[in-house]
Amino acid sequence: MALVGWILSFICLFAGLALQQDLPVGGSATIANMLILCALLACPMIWRDRPLGVSRGQRIITGLALVFALPLILIPTH
Repeated sequence: MALVGWILSFICLFAGLALQQDLPVGGSATIANMLILCALLACPMIWRDRPLGVSRGQRIITGLALVFALPLILIPTH
């Protein structure tokens, strides 16, 4: 499980950093910040000892909420 966390953490971190460099569409800065936050939530090294009382299930739910919030960010507002 830790290996999956490391892989997901690196994927989200590098995707967020690459998106920060390009910023191709409106709202991409928010998506880049969400990806970097998701990398923090997935990093096993940080959450090994349950700091601040945050469990694995709470981190998974927060990561899913970030993923499902993407369409709300991408909806164009006029």
